[in-house]
Amino acid sequence: MSANPLLDFSGLPRFADITPEHIAPAIDQLLADARAAIAAITASDAPATWETVLEPLTDATERLGRAWGVVGHLNAVVNTPALRDAYNANLPKVAAFWTELGQNLELFARFKDLKAGAYDALTPAQQALLDHDLRDFVLAGADLAEPAKSRFAEIETRLAELSAKFEQNVLDATDSFAKYVENADELAGLPDDVLALFASAAEADGKTGYKITLQMPFYLPVLQYADNRALRRELYDAYVKRASEFGPAELDNTPIIAEKLKLARESAQLLGFADFATLSLETKMAESPAEVIAFLRDLAARAKPFAARDRAELEAFARETMGLETLEAWDLAYVAEKLRVARYAFSEQEVKQYFPEPKVLAGLFGVIDTLYGVSARPADAPVWHPDVRYFELVKDGGVIGGFYLDLYAREGKRGGAWMDDARGRRKKAGAVQTPVAYLTCNFSRPVGTSPALFTHDEVITLFHEFGHGLHHLLTRVDVLGVAGINGVEWDAVELPSQFMENFCWEWDVLQGMTAHVETGEPLPRALFDKMLAAKNFQSGMQTVRQIEFALFDMRLYGDFDPAGDWLKLLDEVRAEVAVNFPPAYNRFPNSFGHIFAGGYAAGYYSYKWAEVLSADAYAAFEEAGGANPATGKRFWDEILAVGGSRPALESFRAFRGRDPQIDALLRHNGMVAAEIR
Repeated sequence: MSANPLLDFSGLPRFADITPEHIAPAIDQLLADARAAIAAITASDAPATWETVLEPLTDATERLGRAWGVVGHLNAVVNTPALRDAYNANLPKVAAFWTELGQNLELFARFKDLKAGAYDALTPAQQALLDHDLRDFVLAGADLAEPAKSRFAEIETRLAELSAKFEQNVLDATDSFAKYVENADELAGLPDDVLALFASAAEADGKTGYKITLQMPFYLPVLQYADNRALRRELYDAYVKRASEFGPAELDNTPIIAEKLKLARESAQLLGFADFATLSLETKMAESPAEVIAFLRDLAARAKPFAARDRAELEAFARETMGLETLEAWDLAYVAEKLRVARYAFSEQEVKQYFPEPKVLAGLFGVIDTLYGVSARPADAPVWHPDVRYFELVKDGGVIGGFYLDLYAREGKRGGAWMDDARGRRKKAGAVQTPVAYLTCNFSRPVGTSPALFTHDEVITLFHEFGHGLHHLLTRVDVLGVAGINGVEWDAVELPSQFMENFCWEWDVLQGMTAHVETGEPLPRALFDKMLAAKNFQSGMQTVRQIEFALFDMRLYGDFDPAGDWLKLLDEVRAEVAVNFPPAYNRFPNSFGHIFAGGYAAGYYSYKWAEVLSADAYAAFEEAGGANPATGKRFWDEILAVGGSRPALESFRAFRGRDPQIDALLRHNGMVAAEIR
């Protein structure tokens, strides 16, 4: 077993050496080791202390978590049939172990003894973790009697399997679509760099002409720029029907959704909660589903007048300049881009030429140097794909963490953008284990000798994910379970990420991270001023769209009958808050991975909830004139450094000196009464 790279924890993962055949032996060994450690802890007669309970348990479970984290990451970014089979075969064993751990009454008793005995001798971070763990024992069914306890364990394992299958179906449905176009006239309106990407994709398949897929660097430009309305509709139809009854039965996520909703309700009721939404909020800032729904409806009431104005402007522009009497779902992005150009005299494509990847990364790294005095430098590390790069994060000459960057879309890679942890910060045997993060996006890759060019929206996405990364990497907490993002309430985890987005709108920041791909000239101030003027273009529609998703999610996992028609529920939500209504065949829920395959079930509202926190936090920088080290130090000290070692609201109050206020969010999004025209 010593030759198994998944069992090597001496450094960074040995990605180049890992094969699917390594997975089962490694996981079996680590599960056996963890169970042996738990047996030793529960059999011990020694008093319950940090050293006799939490430390050995963390040792065993961290190794399992790190190895399984590598497997899960590879399954998401370089998915192959063999890797998927190995992942799916081992997933039930891992899920069953975590449920078994949470239901271990002897271990629960040892935790209770520690709380009753040596609690006062623990550090605040250790106390926070112990309190979280005691709560989580209850939420894992430790107090349940048989047969409810066994049934709960079965449900947890099955839910993990369903989540994995949901995600795999979306990936396969996305990758199964390909359209080849020979005549460039059919692609009129698309920018040259996008056409080059399409041509390169066709060439890679040994074909002439152009290849179009449903991956974001292909799909979005077609919807935004293609003059060919029939092509836009074809792509839209294929995208919104993914993983539904309109495709292969084996990729249809409809039965998975039905089973997940039923099992989520059952698991919550076994624990004594009315529904899964109420259970979900036990570990969040929000107190109840009713509070969340009231928050969302209040925000919707404020945003919907702006959204209605946005929609009316699009309809009038489409009718008057394009002769479109009916504005369909596949027209929205296209007409919006035309209106943006007409109103603000610039296009996203024009801006994109100023954001070549090397300058963007240099600018991002410059921001974190300004704010926190840390620098990012390239370093050598094994990677899972030639596109991937590794960087070390350095402070005062010492390495405090590291991160992988995997920026480009490709087949076999899950869509979207995310941060995940490869290794957490922890003090062990007197030494500090530095944290390491995965930062994953799905941007356009370089074509030929030209660097990758990012839209401003993609730059914002990169800053967003890097904000998550900094939350993980800049922690000063040495207790693994509450270090960095660990232990932070789910509706507060987006605070550092959304906070970072704001710097993409600072002139002093953009000056240093732009250079025209052909001339090398920085972004002109006149163009920046147009971008700033257009910053809140259609922000009303964007806001109610997010509210639509969040309200659907909270109601779906709340008092909604799991056997009911969730498409009808979605229609009800849209009738209440939306201004754009897609065609009846749109199957958005079937690819809504956040709530059916990720960690956002009854938690999607956290994006808007945390946006209130992030906008208010950034207002402190605005009051100080923008990015600056003094305010940056306070943000690091009070938000990033403490991680989950104290409640998020306490951290916010420590930074801002008061409770959060919604005013900054409304102002940043241009949603104040005087703005409606």
